Amino acid sequence: MRAARLIKMVLLLQSRPTMTASELARELEVSERTVTRDAQALSEAGVPVYAERGRAGGYRLVGGYRTRLTGLARGEAEALFLSGVPGALREMGLEDVASAARLKVSAALLPSLRDAPRTAAQRFHLDAPAWFREPAAPALLPLIADAVWDDRRVSARYRRGESEVVRELEPYGLVLKAGVWYLCARVRGTASGAAPEKGSGAAAEKAAAAERGAGALRTYRIDRFVGAEALKDRFSRDEDFDLPGFWGAQAERFARSILRSEVVLRLSPAGVRALPHAVDPVAARDALGCAARPDEDGWVTLTLRVESEEVAHTQLRALGPEAEVVSPAALRERFTAEAARLTALYGVPGE
Repeated sequence: MRAARLIKMVLLLQSRPTMTASELARELEVSERTVTRDAQALSEAGVPVYAERGRAGGYRLVGGYRTRLTGLARGEAEALFLSGVPGALREMGLEDVASAARLKVSAALLPSLRDAPRTAAQRFHLDAPAWFREPAAPALLPLIADAVWDDRRVSARYRRGESEVVRELEPYGLVLKAGVWYLCARVRGTASGAAPEKGSGAAAEKAAAAERGAGALRTYRIDRFVGAEALKDRFSRDEDFDLPGFWGAQAERFARSILRSEVVLRLSPAGVRALPHAVDPVAARDALGCAARPDEDGWVTLTLRVESEEVAHTQLRALGPEAEVVSPAALRERFTAEAARLTALYGVPGE
């Protein structure tokens, strides 16, 4: 423990010209008296730590001394690529290795570049969770993150509707989307590791579905996991697997899967420009791509896929008079009634 602290102290002094005892104590999470003792121990071990007294004093390394203890470990190097997402690192249990990696990189930089970490932090920050929600990291996230890094199989129990299901998973990657953690994993075997039932009827159909699911890449919400255990054996990753590409395809497929209804609209030129901001972007892109030619007034007619009539009513309100619902009739009647109420409330201009 002390050896690690002494190494960290040397790296801190190597990365900055001078540090006060209070600054070192804060970074090392010890008392100033411990800092004094550690500095004395380093000096006795041959590390040229020099203490300057006075208001502008502090500790520094003499004569441009540099340690060779700056080589990055594999875990530190991997975590360094995620150092722009401190909250995600903390939730995955990687905050300490990322901090050590940043410190080693700072120590290895030339003096003229030592302000790079600070200037970068002042210019870029990623705040992943959505507005108005308290992000809560799933309790099992660190265990699953370790398995992802280590290519280790996981036996997981998760909620599916009112029941719990057990799967043996090969965890390929983690995705943080709007404050929610997802695991992309390949299913290995069938539910609970049991052999599929044979025969006829519902049991056989269920067993066949389980067999089809084995080996498939799927996406799981980690906050629905109620138990997980990292297994001893590792799996061989498919080197062609592309996590961003897989997630993009899954997200688009999900977006289209919930769009079960259709609405026929007429849109003004302003309505065409505003549509992607009012409804699902995938649905808007599909609809605009198949829209009819503009009429003599510049309005276009198109078919928009929506989640439901209720959702469509809420979303299309934002377009106001730049959109006219042609069908279904029930949705058109809702807008007609709403327009009548607005007229009664505000009156007709000029009257």
